[in-house]
Amino acid sequence: MKSLSTTFVHSALVLAMFGVAPAMAQTAPAQASAPQAASAPSFTPPDPTAIPDDEFGKMVRKGQDIFLKPGLYAGKFIGNDLSCASCHMDAGRRADASPLWAAYVLYPAYRAKNGHVNTLAERLQGCFQFSMNGAKPPADSEVIVALESYMYWMAKNAPTGVKLEGQGFPRLPKPPQAPDYVRGQQVFQKNCVLCHGAKGQGQSVNGHMVFPALWGDDSFNWGAGMHSIPTAAAFIKANMPLSKGNSLTDQEAWDVAYYMNAHERPQDPRYNGSVDETQRKYHDAKTDLYGQRVNGKVLGARSTPHGGKLRAAAQDEGK
Repeated sequence: MKSLSTTFVHSALVLAMFGVAPAMAQTAPAQASAPQAASAPSFTPPDPTAIPDDEFGKMVRKGQDIFLKPGLYAGKFIGNDLSCASCHMDAGRRADASPLWAAYVLYPAYRAKNGHVNTLAERLQGCFQFSMNGAKPPADSEVIVALESYMYWMAKNAPTGVKLEGQGFPRLPKPPQAPDYVRGQQVFQKNCVLCHGAKGQGQSVNGHMVFPALWGDDSFNWGAGMHSIPTAAAFIKANMPLSKGNSLTDQEAWDVAYYMNAHERPQDPRYNGSVDETQRKYHDAKTDLYGQRVNGKVLGARSTPHGGKLRAAAQDEGK
């Protein structure tokens, strides 16, 4: 659900009068100061208990249910066992974990990922296709309308058209050293294995995944925003280990993000039959490991096809 603290910038022209020596007999020109950055507006979403008890509230609750348990409430569009809350934490409320209230006020918006202005519905469809390794619900489907309703309610009274404090993930500066697989593995073993497993497979309780798979067939695919090392590093730094956000150093966050994304995962839905061509068209960045050789293997070359459980179910029906 491959994104997202920025500021709302305003410019102020400051005129300063300068004294001059008598011999010059002229006044120095006024000088403009550099633009000053204003703080991003802050916002607190409404309490979950404030969802109204009316028809609108029913749709908001439906959106919340889909968000927390998409496999149960939107299963025909879901290809893995992740949930929206795997990345958008605290039911989409947590600042610096790409909160829903901060995203809602920015759409429609241009996205370089697909080269045009996206509606909110289109953005949500991308989450299903990439992060959930599934299929796009129709833009006017109950699934999309319910999620939009949940976001609309959560962003009630928020400033619109501006980036709010806590939007997306806090951008990290470049690390002192290039991200490294071995160092990342050490960070992972020390801080991540308890929840996500030694093989990044995650953990489930009673069929519900409580700690998401970080790579492998049940994780997000190569088209998801989290496969980008800078995006993953920013999320990890601010939010991981769970309840211990900002406890890793920047270098550790970069290293473990590299390690996580140096493993195979489901194929990019935009795959055209050639890893090289798909890499050139969609993954041509130094911080993108798709199509690169890591530990002797070209990532993406052995990916399972996009679709996960949906594809498997379709194959079973065809037998």
